[in-house]
Amino acid sequence: MKKNKEKEKEKNTNPYHKEYGVFSNSIHALKSMLSYSHRFIPVIIISIICAPIMQYLWSFISKFVIDMITSGQSVTALALLMGGFTVIQITATMLNLYGNSFFHIYIGARFRQMGLKNRKIMSVDYGYLEDKDFMDCYQKAGNACNDNNNGIEGMMRGIVRLLTLIPIIVVGIAILGTMNIFIVIAILICSVLQFVVTNKTNAYCKKKVWDPLAPWWRRHNYLSYTTSDFEAAKDIRMFGIADWLTEKFKVLNKERYAAQKKNSRIWAVSAVINAVLWAGVQAAVYAWLLYSVVTGSMTIGNFTLYLASSMTFFDYTNQLLTAVSDLLARSREYDDFRSFMDADCGDKDDSGIDVPQCDSYEFTFRNVSFKYPKAEKYALRNVNITLNAGERLAVVGLNGAGKSTFIKLLLRLYEVTEGEILLNGVNIKRYNKHSYYKIFSPAFQEVELFAFPLYMNVSMSSADKSDKEKARQCVIDSGLENKLNELEKGMDTEILKIVYDDGVDLSGGEKQKLALARALYKNAPVVVLDEPTAALDALAESKLYGDFDKLIGNKTAVYISHRLSSTQFCDKVAMFKDGGIVEYGTHSELMDKGGEYADMFNVQAQYYIDNNESEVAVNA
Repeated sequence: MKKNKEKEKEKNTNPYHKEYGVFSNSIHALKSMLSYSHRFIPVIIISIICAPIMQYLWSFISKFVIDMITSGQSVTALALLMGGFTVIQITATMLNLYGNSFFHIYIGARFRQMGLKNRKIMSVDYGYLEDKDFMDCYQKAGNACNDNNNGIEGMMRGIVRLLTLIPIIVVGIAILGTMNIFIVIAILICSVLQFVVTNKTNAYCKKKVWDPLAPWWRRHNYLSYTTSDFEAAKDIRMFGIADWLTEKFKVLNKERYAAQKKNSRIWAVSAVINAVLWAGVQAAVYAWLLYSVVTGSMTIGNFTLYLASSMTFFDYTNQLLTAVSDLLARSREYDDFRSFMDADCGDKDDSGIDVPQCDSYEFTFRNVSFKYPKAEKYALRNVNITLNAGERLAVVGLNGAGKSTFIKLLLRLYEVTEGEILLNGVNIKRYNKHSYYKIFSPAFQEVELFAFPLYMNVSMSSADKSDKEKARQCVIDSGLENKLNELEKGMDTEILKIVYDDGVDLSGGEKQKLALARALYKNAPVVVLDEPTAALDALAESKLYGDFDKLIGNKTAVYISHRLSSTQFCDKVAMFKDGGIVEYGTHSELMDKGGEYADMFNVQAQYYIDNNESEVAVNA
């Protein structure tokens, strides 16, 4: 039994999660609000002043009116009393409405936190995006600020609500204390018991019901995205997997329904307990007041005042403790947001020296080994290689050989597990990452299009920082001239139909040519092509690689492919297999060696021969 509990605790523990406490979170929320706007301060002050006036004013009016009537006071006195109380009530109501008009500030602060969360996820070290625990932490951080009751908005609403209720309780104690202090104590004890029940229920439901749903949200978001994705739509229809995906949704919905059902059952028990406590206190208050009236120790006016005040006091004492419970719940959610924002995942690391601006960059892999986070097997093992300045290196091998991992380490998307990578003799860990990234012009196999105009998709910069003519030339040089001529708005064409009514979508081959255009536009001293032409046929890839190689001039370049179309114009070839370099040398040297590279090249060369013969036959 104990072992099962330990396993469950281990299962539900996220290494990135921290618990800060409600006081720390409240201070953090207040500081964040102050950094966003000072205009929320009048909201708190006005709420504290107006709350007790609005809640107890009419209780006093009822008492005084009844006492004046029973004592035979004049109509004029009654009218003056009612008029004065009405003015006070209207003034308090107007001030309260004025204070409430500033609640939009909380929404703005929450939106800013959502922006900070989104900015962080785009800045973390690349490897964290493949860490399930970290992505669960990110998902929970998103849930913690996705509506009005969450994030800093939920915290601030809770804090203001708490500060508003405190003066109501203080005034209630002052009024009821003159009647019977034991009634006050009974109400407070009942409210505290209700608070304990509610708070325990909140904490239990979060831990046992909602926290375990973080992976559920990732799966649900993935399915929601996939079923509406334009690219996936073809496969869904042609392979008839709509029913299968629907079943996946049903399974997920059953999981969510089961969680919701469990949550409802728990809260139903909590509600019954609180209702019994509430009924007991009501009975005690009514019994005492009726006894006092019957025995003549209390006037009808005071009976009215104390009855209304006791109900108000109990109601707002309960609300106060519920507000504390809600604030604790919001604080636990705020823990999720702060845990993500405080996670040390490389996004705050601006340390290190800048990469020096020079004419040549030399990279050396020295006994480099690497395994992915939480993986047992090494993806690369004991890699030793030097990429000289101005050199063309072809990285080849079958799928899964370690080519892309090698590139990720070169680009410093991942840090090496063992060994070191040197840039001009200096370990790349000593360099500032952002400075290091600037020396590379990469083109990846998976090309992401953004809902920007075409020229901004090439420049990858804002409009004011983009050179439209330069982007246009890069599009032409990358082989997209015919596509560009088809577009009515040319470089101003919006990309993605799903976002813009007049937007355009690019084919797989066009996307990969766009990736080459991006690499040309950035014009960095080191070019890295990680299979960006995989969507093209072998002959088209060979031609495009040759043309691209001429365009980059004397830059250092790394070409990665499982096809060998780029190897003949490269200075060196590195053949990867099972996470290591099994052959290294020039194309001619490796062909003369007659090893695995030569075998692969000869097999692929037959494709070119067969295709050329076919073209000759067709042209004849």
